[in-house]
Amino acid sequence: MTAAEYETVLERIRNEERELQFDHFSNDDALALGLSLVELARTRGLQIAIDISRGQQQLFHFACAGSSADNDAWIIRKNRVVSRFGRSSLAVGTSLARDGTGIESKYYVSAFEYSPHGGAFPIILRGTGPIGTVTVSGLPQEEDHALVVEALRAYLAGKR
Repeated sequence: MTAAEYETVLERIRNEERELQFDHFSNDDALALGLSLVELARTRGLQIAIDISRGQQQLFHFACAGSSADNDAWIIRKNRVVSRFGRSSLAVGTSLARDGTGIESKYYVSAFEYSPHGGAFPIILRGTGPIGTVTVSGLPQEEDHALVVEALRAYLAGKR
């Protein structure tokens, strides 16, 4: 990718993070959002794992047929990235790629514990900031990210 292409992707993600914010987020919101992701996965025959957490509490987790424990491990590592940086895992990974560096050399954290790959998106409370994560694992990273964004956009549109 060129520098301009990286910036285009990063601007798109910044816009998604500004757009996809909640006024409040409850356990029932996590359940409804999680079930909407399950329905998308089933309709499309996706072999993914889905996770929604608020702080350190896992509110929703589902592993579709064909997913594996490896997807759960990816979710944990992607969530750590969002928790640490307050940005989507794809934004962090894209920034690192743009800069030609890795998470270990730039931030001195283990790539075995932090995976800056797309699929984890912050649950952002308007006026407060990130409070949790919505994460998908099992597709190429851009597709994981796009599925989460699609589900968040549809869920938030239904709440307005």
